[in-house]
Amino acid sequence: MNKIKNRIYIVLALIASVCCFSQQKKEPIQVTDLLKIKTVGDVELTKDGKTAVFTVKSINKNAESALDYDYETQLWLAKTSDKTAPRQLTFGKEGSGSPVFSPDGKQIAFTRSVKGKSQVFLLKVDEGGEAVQLTDSKYGAGNPKWSPDGKQLLFTASILINELVKDSVLNPKKELPVWSFEKPGFAANENLKANKTKADPNGNLQAIRAYLDINEKDKKAKVIDKLQFQTETGLSSELRFSQIFIIDAKPGAKEKAITKGFYSHSNPYFVSNTKIAFNGNLNEKRHPDRVLETKIYTINTDGTNVTELLGAENLVFQLLAVSPSGKQLAYQESIINNLSVPVLKIFNLENPSAKSKVIDYDRNNNNVRFSKDEKQLYFTSSSNGGYVLVNVSLSTGKIEILSSSDQGITDYDVNNGVVAFAKTDVKNPSELYVSDLRLKTPRLVSEFNTGWLQNKEISFPEKGTFTNEKGLEVEYWIMKPILFEQGKKYPLLTEIHGGPASMFGPGDGSMWLEYQFFCAQGYGVVYSNPRGSSGYGEKFLRSNINDWGTGPASDVLTALDKTVAQGWVDTGRLFITGGSYAGYLTTWIISHDQRFKAASSQRGVYDFGTFFGEANVWRMIPRYFGGYPWEEKTKAILERESPINYVENINIPFLIIHGDNDNRTGVSQSQMLYKSLKVLGKPVEYVRQPGASHEITRSGDNRQRIDQLLRTFEFFERFNH
Repeated sequence: MNKIKNRIYIVLALIASVCCFSQQKKEPIQVTDLLKIKTVGDVELTKDGKTAVFTVKSINKNAESALDYDYETQLWLAKTSDKTAPRQLTFGKEGSGSPVFSPDGKQIAFTRSVKGKSQVFLLKVDEGGEAVQLTDSKYGAGNPKWSPDGKQLLFTASILINELVKDSVLNPKKELPVWSFEKPGFAANENLKANKTKADPNGNLQAIRAYLDINEKDKKAKVIDKLQFQTETGLSSELRFSQIFIIDAKPGAKEKAITKGFYSHSNPYFVSNTKIAFNGNLNEKRHPDRVLETKIYTINTDGTNVTELLGAENLVFQLLAVSPSGKQLAYQESIINNLSVPVLKIFNLENPSAKSKVIDYDRNNNNVRFSKDEKQLYFTSSSNGGYVLVNVSLSTGKIEILSSSDQGITDYDVNNGVVAFAKTDVKNPSELYVSDLRLKTPRLVSEFNTGWLQNKEISFPEKGTFTNEKGLEVEYWIMKPILFEQGKKYPLLTEIHGGPASMFGPGDGSMWLEYQFFCAQGYGVVYSNPRGSSGYGEKFLRSNINDWGTGPASDVLTALDKTVAQGWVDTGRLFITGGSYAGYLTTWIISHDQRFKAASSQRGVYDFGTFFGEANVWRMIPRYFGGYPWEEKTKAILERESPINYVENINIPFLIIHGDNDNRTGVSQSQMLYKSLKVLGKPVEYVRQPGASHEITRSGDNRQRIDQLLRTFEFFERFNH
């Protein structure tokens, strides 16, 4: 009897423990979960579709500092036909990238840093062992591509103009550019000739020039004659040219230059074992900074018979893919410095005089690939808040969207009836999947994020739409706090995307952690794609020309109003934030609308006059506003559209964040805004992040990424009552 009672007690205890376990609350997303996210990319399949190689980007602890974390990217291999777990192929702090299978699938070419320069390595798939370094180029080697017979590899290298002038192989005649270097007083580019005079500050003119050259090399001076002198993180007088090389795919081989001259040759693809296609702009008489057009050429692998296939004034022809047989190429065509959706076209290499076939699709296209039989074309596209995989029949032109816009296909490959792809969605920021060509029943291959997410509480967005006064349908998404209770009131954060030609959505993983973090902290979140966003066609994209403020702000605030109308939002606790263009729009909105409790703007644009001078994306001024700051008509528009001119209307607590090395928008933008508000006695705080570029929230220092998110949250919490 006692044994029976004991068994009953044990069973009851087990039932109780199971019930208790099932009732345990899931954990909220924490800010340090950022460090757990692994990102899949660079997906490549063997020709038989049975094996995939891909990269995994992870974040690891810094060996020297307990508070810092470093990025690391390594290669992984997965079988698509069985359920064995993927295995890691490469290791080491140098990392690895750009993997490509040889045609027979037995080797992988990839890149790895050696002494600070990228080099190409070879790894035998089935034999295991260490990878073998193939290239030892003094200029580095990137973007490897196999020849159809698997005997050779293409790669590209970036070369400084001064190196190119003296390179005995690439410039045996010691020629100078035919275009002007634009250095005043040197009409024949004689400044580029080697100066062999001994440096002497008290010597003759040549000795003085030699002395000044040494000062430049020692970074005591930066002499700038370029038009495009701003990089993402600083100022540079460097002028570089991309050249294409070929090398036998066996250790000990030496590379040979295919291209030469003071022009960039990029994006090469094999057309056959002896011919390649590439992008460039040859025989130009203008300085490279002034040449915005791009043409498509073919050239023999021995450097002979350069032939222009596609090129025209004011047009960009971007090579996207060459078909397996080498008979067709895919490219996109666009007008220089014009806001538009590039047109996807197919060029017949067997009949170059024939008119290119147009793919009628009013969205952008990325990662274009031909099917093995060349009857289908595949590409990814940003569309309606996600990144979809698209299939096009080359015979009929029929377009088929294979994936949902509430997901993001971030990379993929297709071969022999198999699609391997990396995907982001709300429930998981990145994993690898395989599927048939219809993508109806994709199978999860990896579990890089699945494990740590199993016990996490996730907030899922609800989609809404409305039609604005221009007749454009605007999409928005609402995310409720994770512990939402009907009848309670919650603070609401309005999030805005940058660009302005970009988008947010459930299929965009860039803000995954930030949205989930705020929902975990009890905030609701609303985000939208206002007019001017990408992913909705050319008409929608161009609908904010000469109108960066009023129109897009109306769309953002309408999405906010729709959210408030649901009844659960505390209208006394409305917050707003955004970075880059969204920093602009956040500032515009709070200088024209007084409903918010506090705001935060990161790396924004606030004064178009100074933006033109200090930003490396200064061509956005003529692209969006039709001219330059000194032109009277344009000047009036820029003054009207600059938030700095409404600074007196900003009355709420305002946090401004900017990276010290952000040259995409420029640092003085934020200094001007902060100082103006401070002089006016407004409640403003200014944060500068040392060494940070414009990419801080996506690929910047991980400690600073955490800092920026927490600093924004902490600032809002001061007023969340």
